Amino acid sequence: MAKLKTVDQTNKASGDIEIDDSITETPYHKTVVSEIVRQFLASKQQGTHSTKNRGEVAYSTRKLYRQKGTGSARSGSAKSPLRRHGGTIFGPHVRSHSFRLNKKTRLLAARSAFAEKIRQEEIIVLDDLVLNDHKTKNLKNLLSDFKLPSKVLIVTDQVSDNLRLASRNLPDVHVLSHRSLNVYEIMRNNKVIFTKNAIEAFVERFSK
Repeated sequence: MAKLKTVDQTNKASGDIEIDDSITETPYHKTVVSEIVRQFLASKQQGTHSTKNRGEVAYSTRKLYRQKGTGSARSGSAKSPLRRHGGTIFGPHVRSHSFRLNKKTRLLAARSAFAEKIRQEEIIVLDDLVLNDHKTKNLKNLLSDFKLPSKVLIVTDQVSDNLRLASRNLPDVHVLSHRSLNVYEIMRNNKVIFTKNAIEAFVERFSK
């Protein structure tokens, strides 16, 4: 069993937590992680862009001029894609960009990303995270004890109102429940701070 050190809110060692070796020794699967991140971003894409084809633009279907005898190329209605303000050929239409990946792939990507964060020493485990108020200044002072880089993710069991309000004015600090944690959020942040309850619940996913 691998052991991760736990610390209190003042960054002093308070004990450790055990995680199964089958999780921490998972190799980093770059391709699988990349596919899961691409799937996540695709599901967030709105897909509301749309164009009108020649059957949808609001023009008369009248033939613009006679077929022969003008010296110009033959022409139909003003809806033709060849004319200004005419329809668009093969333009985008409203659609969903999301696609599916199987459960084993999603699980492997999560294990792989989590194990890589442990190997890179980019995970901190807190005994608990309790804020007495919702002041951003106090949360910022608390995090300064850990000498963190930019882009920090805080993962808790339940996101309290104080934590949500205190973190929303810190652009490089993101807060999530372990239920909402995904591979994209793990990879995009330089440090991930778990509370002890949150990391235990997150690791339980891999045993199901």
